[in-house]
Amino acid sequence: MHDFDKGLAMRADAYVEDLFVPPDEGLSRGLEDAEAAGLPPINVSPNEGKLLHLIARIARASRVLEIGTLGGYSTTWLARALPPQGRLVTLELEPRHAEVARANLARAGVADRVEIRIGPASASLRALIEQHEPPFDLVFIDADKEGYVEYLDLSLRLVRRGSVILADNTLRRVLDGDPSADARGIEAFNERIAAHPRLDSLILPIIRGHLDGLSISIVA
Repeated sequence: MHDFDKGLAMRADAYVEDLFVPPDEGLSRGLEDAEAAGLPPINVSPNEGKLLHLIARIARASRVLEIGTLGGYSTTWLARALPPQGRLVTLELEPRHAEVARANLARAGVADRVEIRIGPASASLRALIEQHEPPFDLVFIDADKEGYVEYLDLSLRLVRRGSVILADNTLRRVLDGDPSADARGIEAFNERIAAHPRLDSLILPIIRGHLDGLSISIVA
């Protein structure tokens, strides 16, 4: 993006956040604690967190699967969208990240509806399949980009017709011509959801100081 366009986009992002995402102490403290613990600052933006929350509510999701917990920021947004008896399973590779997330989820008042599973996401997904978990209504993929296609394929064994599958960071690396393995993973994922016979999909551009994307798919 050119400098003028980037400035305009950032002002638009700030305008929307000021109107629709008021300050939240639980979420703000969670970000501060994640930073203090040395976690990478790669959480979704406040506006995208609110978008995830709204999509979960629109889908009337009572069972949510998240792939990539980090400090629990997006987890909190999704958990707050659940009904009282709802359940969210979130998968995290790093035990230290999971520890920070547990404290943040407890402070936000949603720990009772969230289960954090630690280990490689592909192994955790296969364990969920082997355990015959009931279908999830919504899946949010936000982990290592090289694994996105595998996570999608495994997630499709854990959903039902009408479930929603979301994936973060699906535009910027591709648009920037990034030659990395992450970019190739995202490009392969985007092509998979575009052509998959069980999915009806679109990528929504997301502003977060730069242009990125959130893919949205409905399972047929």
